[in-house]
Amino acid sequence: MSSSDRVIIFDTTLRDGEQSPGASMTGEEKLRIAKALERLRVDVIEAGFAIASPGDFAAVKAIADSIKDSTVCSLSRAVDADIDRAAEALAGANSGRIHTFIATSPIHMQYKLRMQPDQVVEQAVHAVKRARNLCSDVEFSCEDAGRSELDFLCRIIEAAIDAGARTINIPDTVGYAIPHQYAETIRQLLNRIPNADKAVFSVHCHNDLGLAVANSLAAVVAGARQVECTINGLGERAGNAALEEIVMAIKTRQDLLGVHTNIDTPHILSTSRMVSGITGFPVQPNKAIVGANAFAHESGIHQDGVLKHRETYEIMSAQSVGWHTNKLSLGKLSGRNAFRSRLDELGIALAGEAELNAAFARFKELADKKHEIFDEDLQALVSDTLGEEAPEHFKLVTLEVASKTGEVPQAKLVLSVDGAERGAESQGSGPVDATFKAIESIAGSNANLQLYSVNAITQGTDSQGEVTVRLEKAGRIVNGNGADTDILVASAKAYINALNLMQAGQKAHPQVADV
Repeated sequence: MSSSDRVIIFDTTLRDGEQSPGASMTGEEKLRIAKALERLRVDVIEAGFAIASPGDFAAVKAIADSIKDSTVCSLSRAVDADIDRAAEALAGANSGRIHTFIATSPIHMQYKLRMQPDQVVEQAVHAVKRARNLCSDVEFSCEDAGRSELDFLCRIIEAAIDAGARTINIPDTVGYAIPHQYAETIRQLLNRIPNADKAVFSVHCHNDLGLAVANSLAAVVAGARQVECTINGLGERAGNAALEEIVMAIKTRQDLLGVHTNIDTPHILSTSRMVSGITGFPVQPNKAIVGANAFAHESGIHQDGVLKHRETYEIMSAQSVGWHTNKLSLGKLSGRNAFRSRLDELGIALAGEAELNAAFARFKELADKKHEIFDEDLQALVSDTLGEEAPEHFKLVTLEVASKTGEVPQAKLVLSVDGAERGAESQGSGPVDATFKAIESIAGSNANLQLYSVNAITQGTDSQGEVTVRLEKAGRIVNGNGADTDILVASAKAYINALNLMQAGQKAHPQVADV
């Protein structure tokens, strides 16, 4: 296929995905995901919104300095300070892109921007020119393009291309579009804009009506050649188009779509699980491509058909997206080199020997409790280890829980608070409730528990439990994660991790842009 038949995959997990309430990530976590995306051969990684906070700037800069095979992008409003900050963060990138945007729908221009159309065009052109003087690769987005007037879109896009934008994004910001209508919009823009051939047209679809993937693919058929998407469909409100669904639809239905991507699909599953583990957003079992049941067959008729000929009921192989490649890889007799090698294969990069030693020690502890160590265990183990390496105000020392039928559950624990040990006991409606109340009696955070989620990382009764705790206080939301073969210990770790993030002053949920 020619280069004109390639669809550029633009991943915005680290920017739009992080705008899901509770999905804020640390800089180290963002870098881990960025490296997994690079290994997946994502074309463009939107690393964040550099001006949003010092933490966002640092994360974009760290990713720009580390990623070599993917273009690293920073979002910016059509504002000088945003653009300058994005350029500063991207200065060390092997390939950088500034993605600037302004709203173009009547409702946004009138009520949000309080600007006239002429003013919006003028500001867009100024922003693109400023970005182009600082970075050779500039993308321009018409925020809320799905509800914008076609004549105005033609006007502002033509001006943006003349100003130097080489990628034009037509986002369905509020998930309002219907596939045939959205495709016609793309088709009209490509046909009516005189200089459309000088830019790649991109789409960024939200999933409010469950049509993000369908709208994106319809746009590709109409001529769009970049799709903006996220791992697991993570994102604002109902989320974004899911990268794994876009990529595998293009690969599976190449006969109809006639395009391709550069994505190395066997790494899809491991990347999905990494993002799920870091953000604390579990993947539902029936999720396409990466859900636990995506390739499961319960019906006897289906099972018989698949055994006789896989394609009777499977349109793609499980192996093509990374399933069934995570066989037993390590055990308690495995050495450091085998451990390090497997982490490398999973795209898990540790900063140095100290982190490797800490992770290996945790691995040995786990191997004594659990005979079979799977890739998912290693992902959770490393996340848990790196979480412990972070500065900690609270740390679990001991935990004792008693739960008996007909009696009120009780928890007794000792926490280290800035190095000094403090004990507490509490009762609760269940063992987890008692544990959390005991922790709170020491911490006194007065935070609201918004989510408590437990997932078995692998099969079997000896599986590690991975717990996510989401706390909210004064508008700030943090996710805490913990993993252990003892689910009560994992729960305590997750709650304490969330408290430490709250204590460390993690930035508030970044509701700054909805492109």
